[in-house]
Amino acid sequence: MKQTLELKLGQKLAMTPQLQQAIRLLQLSVIDLRTEIQTALDNNPLLDTADQDEDLAGAETTETDSEDAYNSDKNGTEQQVNDNSDEISASNDTNDVFEQGTAGDELKEDYVWDDESYIPRTTSSNNRDNDWSGMELDSRNSSPTTLHDHLDWQMRMLPLSDKDRLIAETIIEAINEDGYLTLSIEDITESLARTQDIELDEVLAILHQIQSFDPVGVAAIDVADSLHIQLRQLPDDTPHLDTARSIVDKHLDLVAHRDLAKLKRVLKGKSAALGGAISLIQSLNPRPGSIINPSETRYIIPDISVKKINGCWIALLNEEALPKLQVNRYYQSLIKRGDNSKDNQYLKENLQEARWYIKSLQNRHDTLLNVANEIIKRQQAFFEEGDEAMRPMVLHDIADALELHESTISRVTTNKYMQTPIGVFELKYFFSSHVATTAGGECSSTAIRALIKKLVAAENPRKPLSDNKIAQLLEEQGIKVARRTIAKYRDALFIPPSNERKRLV
Repeated sequence: MKQTLELKLGQKLAMTPQLQQAIRLLQLSVIDLRTEIQTALDNNPLLDTADQDEDLAGAETTETDSEDAYNSDKNGTEQQVNDNSDEISASNDTNDVFEQGTAGDELKEDYVWDDESYIPRTTSSNNRDNDWSGMELDSRNSSPTTLHDHLDWQMRMLPLSDKDRLIAETIIEAINEDGYLTLSIEDITESLARTQDIELDEVLAILHQIQSFDPVGVAAIDVADSLHIQLRQLPDDTPHLDTARSIVDKHLDLVAHRDLAKLKRVLKGKSAALGGAISLIQSLNPRPGSIINPSETRYIIPDISVKKINGCWIALLNEEALPKLQVNRYYQSLIKRGDNSKDNQYLKENLQEARWYIKSLQNRHDTLLNVANEIIKRQQAFFEEGDEAMRPMVLHDIADALELHESTISRVTTNKYMQTPIGVFELKYFFSSHVATTAGGECSSTAIRALIKKLVAAENPRKPLSDNKIAQLLEEQGIKVARRTIAKYRDALFIPPSNERKRLV
């Protein structure tokens, strides 16, 4: 086989560190970006917030004035003149460092916007200080009290013997986050009997005491047992209490399956009485432990706010969500031309990194604002009329309009939120697939879900709409959707099927 030389011409995208940094910042949410910015501020002395840089400059001026006054008293006016001449010479050397040498050319080329800083406008320094300084307060809060801790605290308030305390601790350990026992009473008794002489009656006695703890209904065997414990805590004169107890004891499965006709026939009661008893049962908590173990709160800071100005909807960047960044002027002035010392090289490298970081943030904000404006332009009807007017739109539509890649649009719209007059929405909310209409047009899946929700809200509770009936009603409006698609959208909206929505009135 003969060896030959070939010359090929091609293009490829090199993932430089600057590009990787820009992509990483682009996909971060506001809260994550705050942490990222704080890390950059801690690691790079040339990167600073605008307010901190102003304070530093003021402190430097005060210190210089004090030194000049001291030198004037000691050595006279000549010493002041020499000091001022040295400062002017150092300033000139700093300006020349960007005019000569390879490193200086790179710094000058990569940094072309105005005044060597990117400073978003804010309303006032007081608001900025409050927002930035109080940013991480919630993250420093202590961990919430768990259900086991809450029950253990109540157990320690009781005058129990060592044996009873051991039984109580074992029962509490067997309770899950919802408040139910994960082990049977027999299994708990058997495990305790291996170490001490403990009988079933003793375990049951302690269990009944724990069942009287807060929250009401905890330490139950199943849902029916928990509901029965909660009903037992109600006053005897509570309306429909006897009927509710009878339903929970024997006919809870009929309520779960919404078989109200059979329930009425079995109990031989009137619709009003059954409706009141079912309403009383529905007012109870089937997961009593969730009161003490709430889900973790997720905080959302909108990146974009939408306002209507002069009849047009426009996107505005939430400038108070992030600190203002700029190059630290004091450390920048310490860079000297032609100085190859280790300290001077360190300052040069950090200056370049600070400029790249500021430029990456600027690109992130510009891209986010452009994507938000394009979304608003295509979804004008949504901001005027709501979900039912949502138009079909995919990532490819925005990517073509802005001449960007779909992956870039995906990064911009993930975990980014828009504050509108009708609520806060993730940018991905505005993207939805299309469904053809009988008139030859298109309707978005978001609009169809809104219509389904509207139809279910207006249905007769005695005769809820089936999926087939909803599909027929939508077809009458010119939207042809299959029954299985209706079921899929209904599940996405957490709407139960028609047999579970049926109720007595």
